Amino acid sequence: MKKFIDIIIKLGSVDRRYIFVLVGLSVLIPLIYPLEIPIRPTQQSQDVFNAIDALPPNSKVLVSFEYGPSTKPEIHPMSMALLRQLFGKGFKVYATALWPDGIFMSNDAFAIMETEFPLEYGVDYVNLGFKPGNEAVVKGIASDIRTLYTTDARLNQISNIPMMEGINDVSDFDFVFSLSAGYPGTKEWVQYACDPHNIPMSTGCTSIQVTEVLPYVANGQVKGILAGMPGAAEYEKLINHPGKATGRMAAQSFAHLVIVAFIIFGNITYFVQRKREQKK
Repeated sequence: MKKFIDIIIKLGSVDRRYIFVLVGLSVLIPLIYPLEIPIRPTQQSQDVFNAIDALPPNSKVLVSFEYGPSTKPEIHPMSMALLRQLFGKGFKVYATALWPDGIFMSNDAFAIMETEFPLEYGVDYVNLGFKPGNEAVVKGIASDIRTLYTTDARLNQISNIPMMEGINDVSDFDFVFSLSAGYPGTKEWVQYACDPHNIPMSTGCTSIQVTEVLPYVANGQVKGILAGMPGAAEYEKLINHPGKATGRMAAQSFAHLVIVAFIIFGNITYFVQRKREQKK
């Protein structure tokens, strides 16, 4: 028993540099060699999946990219999972960006999708690009897209793009999805476009933004919500395609386990040493 206690004391008194190394390895290894951990989708993530899965064939879906490099680790994995579901079902995808950096995020996402699906630009998807104006852009899409956008992100004339035939305002879309890291984003889509025109929509956002969006979800104005990195990992699970979010959740989970283990050993060491000192 004494030897066991001595071992516990040594573990609890280990040099902090070893702790840093172990925590670093617990993060690095799952990122380099992705480990599949049990992921149970929440009802909110399931609602997003169900809403999109229930859309009729050849549906037209508007996807708005409202995030940049600083929130890419949280939102980009869910955008990839979303696009995989949309293209996998043969839907037409129309992209726009309310943030300047959103155009770079959308270009990166579509470049990867083109390696996974036989996509033709202008037939399977179109990228309308970024327009300044915040909620004014949302109002413009809601009322008259062709006045707002005369060319797409590739400087093609809108009138020459096959997918744009019959697309005049937000009512011509079957669904809207907001990939949002803040303002302008999900709330503006609800208030100025989807709710007034009765167009179903959903969203994926950063964890810190979830509380702002949940009232719209509870009211039925937004069909579910993908909440930060966990929401992205859950959606990868729902589409049966583990990606970066799944690996990052594994890294986070193992790092937490290592930290908790050292906290436990540290507390045990403290109480055992104090008891020994009291006996002396």
